[in-house]
Amino acid sequence: MANRKTLSGGSAAFHGTRHAHARCVGRALGRAEELCRQRGARLTYMRRRVLELIWDSHKAVKAYDLLDRLSDSEKSVRPPTVYRALEFLMAHGLVHRVDSLNAFVGCSGSDEQHNAQFLICQECGEVSEMDGAMIGHAVARQAAEAGFNVRRQMVELHGECPGCAAK
Repeated sequence: MANRKTLSGGSAAFHGTRHAHARCVGRALGRAEELCRQRGARLTYMRRRVLELIWDSHKAVKAYDLLDRLSDSEKSVRPPTVYRALEFLMAHGLVHRVDSLNAFVGCSGSDEQHNAQFLICQECGEVSEMDGAMIGHAVARQAAEAGFNVRRQMVELHGECPGCAAK
């Protein structure tokens, strides 16, 4: 998953060719371990492995793709194991479910509560997370004015990333 960017941040939300992906994954896993330690939660081997596979690319990953990849390297992993790991990771803010893709991405802001917005490239499949606080506040305000109680907010924008748009 791409670095979280605010809308006013001015920097590109998608990774370029100079992206140090191994460092990106290492930071995400280290942050997950620290957050779980702080919260008294267990980041078991399987939960960590699922998180690592999700962070393996900056594309959304479906649960059954995780199951296939785990089955290649682990012995007899069953769907409930993957779904329990995903539930744990979501509950602790370490991954997001991208509803329109029925898939999961790593959360780049897992150390704080936030309303995520996703930029989803329809060409290459890369997903970038933004945290446009102004967008989140505007949506919540509009919902409140309508008397609607928001329990979860997610904005998904589909289009082309800079790399695909330039082709």
